[in-house]
Amino acid sequence: MMRIVGVLTALLVAGPAMAQQACDTRSNVMNHLGQKYSEAQVGVGVANNGGLVEIMTAPNGSTWTMTMTMPNGTTCLMAAGEKWEDAPQVASAPGASKMERGPASH
Repeated sequence: MMRIVGVLTALLVAGPAMAQQACDTRSNVMNHLGQKYSEAQVGVGVANNGGLVEIMTAPNGSTWTMTMTMPNGTTCLMAAGEKWEDAPQVASAPGASKMERGPASH
């Protein structure tokens, strides 16, 4: 666990260039991000290679981290930064019907 703390600390100081080198079990990575930075998952998706991509942010957006967990359970930090801001979704998929986009807001 101390190894991952050192690697994560180095990653967050050095920036995204080192992100590909910081890997551990998903539970260790998520525990560290939650305890040290108060980060929690705000987004998730599946990459073309089968990896689970997750975005975690601190409640006030002061820090954010992107991870990828591979099917074997190894989680690697892909990028990290500061000043996360949520952006509203302004466009829908081409050809999506009004029903697929959901009800209009008034």
